[in-house]
Amino acid sequence: MERSTSKKIIPGFGLTFGITVAILGLLVILPLSYIVIYTLKLSPKEFFGVIFTRRVLTSFWISISTAFIAMLINTVMGILIAFVLVRYDFPGKKLMDGLIEIPFALPTAVAGISLTALYRENGALGRFFHHFGIPVAYSRFGIVIALTFVSIPYVIRSVQPVLQNLDPSIEEAASSMGASRFKTFRKVIFPEIEPAVFSGAALAFGRCLGEYGSVVFIAGNMPYKTEIVPLIIMSKLQEFSYSEASAIAFVMLIISFLILMISNIVASHNIKIKGGVS
Repeated sequence: MERSTSKKIIPGFGLTFGITVAILGLLVILPLSYIVIYTLKLSPKEFFGVIFTRRVLTSFWISISTAFIAMLINTVMGILIAFVLVRYDFPGKKLMDGLIEIPFALPTAVAGISLTALYRENGALGRFFHHFGIPVAYSRFGIVIALTFVSIPYVIRSVQPVLQNLDPSIEEAASSMGASRFKTFRKVIFPEIEPAVFSGAALAFGRCLGEYGSVVFIAGNMPYKTEIVPLIIMSKLQEFSYSEASAIAFVMLIISFLILMISNIVASHNIKIKGGVS
């Protein structure tokens, strides 16, 4: 009986599963496999010669460090914004909730141009920072701002549905027992949203690593200072050095894959622990 019921849950499982595998193969696996194919055209000595040049290593450090800082900012601010949207009612709430989706829909080049105009030396906000001797446009600070802009929706949209399903009576019980607001958040709320926070942060970090359009304008693209990895890949492609571009892209692919894999492992581990506790 259970076997026949399971077949009826997804009608035509064989056909739908085959379509799913075919689409994933054509849209994901096949394009990524060509990165590996082009990379294999290089000998190990040539591969490491490309990756371990000072310019490429510096660009990796710039991309990873700025992406990590943007991820930390997005994690804190994402939790705060999600909490406000879920727990409070105020005028313009729906508008604010809709504005969060703009970085998903807005072309990244448009975002980059807008941020550059805003934060350059004589821009509306840039002149304020410049007054205190803090350059934003054409600096790593500007890269962090651009990455924060394009990736903050990941954390908010990951945490928001979990907060919506969280029973407020648990917090009320903790408060009635004398727990402060901070302790209630740390001991009651955060353990529930932790897997979603970690997943959203990992997605934001992965997006930041590969971001190009919003960063290329505000970064200034100065070698050893504000040059990111995607820009070097584009430079190699323009020079028709496809194997070298693929080698650099392959390393970025491995880093992104490891981040997402660790995120899934940690999230699954937390779910199993909670399931065992419950």
